[in-house]
Amino acid sequence: MATLTSKIVLVTGAAGAIGSAVCAAVTRGGGTAIATDLKAGGAIAYALDVTAEKDWSRVMADIERAHGRLDGLVNAAGIVALGTVEQLDFATWRRVLSINLDGAFLGCKYAMPLLRKQGGAIVNLSSVSGLVGGHNLAAYNASKGGLSLLSKSVALHGARLKPPVRCNAICPAFVEGPMIEQIAQSARNPDLAREKMPQEIPLGRVAKPGEIAALCAYLLSDEAAFITGADVPIDGGLTAR
Repeated sequence: MATLTSKIVLVTGAAGAIGSAVCAAVTRGGGTAIATDLKAGGAIAYALDVTAEKDWSRVMADIERAHGRLDGLVNAAGIVALGTVEQLDFATWRRVLSINLDGAFLGCKYAMPLLRKQGGAIVNLSSVSGLVGGHNLAAYNASKGGLSLLSKSVALHGARLKPPVRCNAICPAFVEGPMIEQIAQSARNPDLAREKMPQEIPLGRVAKPGEIAALCAYLLSDEAAFITGADVPIDGGLTAR
């Protein structure tokens, strides 16, 4: 288990399958997870619309008052929309890009002043769809491909800081949870889609949220101090083909 003792980590999309698993992994590692999502309450400490600059300013100001620093950021908020370049309407395209890419940009931008105080790490939830294309994933491919390259730019900027701020993107394949159910429900034959997803993975199954969270925790930890600017597939061998 990655050691995150005393680290303060902000997680977006924390009500989702991966985000909630990341919060649990940070806590198990000895850190403090600050859970954010569209609505506060329960385990969610802050309401945060990742596309709204005023929300980022407010949350970061609160974190600075409460903790004086930030050690990690996990940009886990994201959505998927199926559609070819012909099928997608422009409003859907813009919504996917706004949440998946603009939201991560704003997170990196507004978290950086706190992260650079003592050094830290950013983990962006990209996707294998940021590495390979899909005929009906035009907006999702664009958002995740952009996120992977944004992560490299942030990593190179962070490497110039003293102490440095690392930034990496992780690239999961299908992960158990609402998102793959949404993909299945969007297919002509949902049952067939559910059956085919594991068959596309060389290991023969989809990922568990806890497996993605464990990789996030490692990349946030000091054990990963020499890893920055990387796209890290966690895909059961999908991109090895």
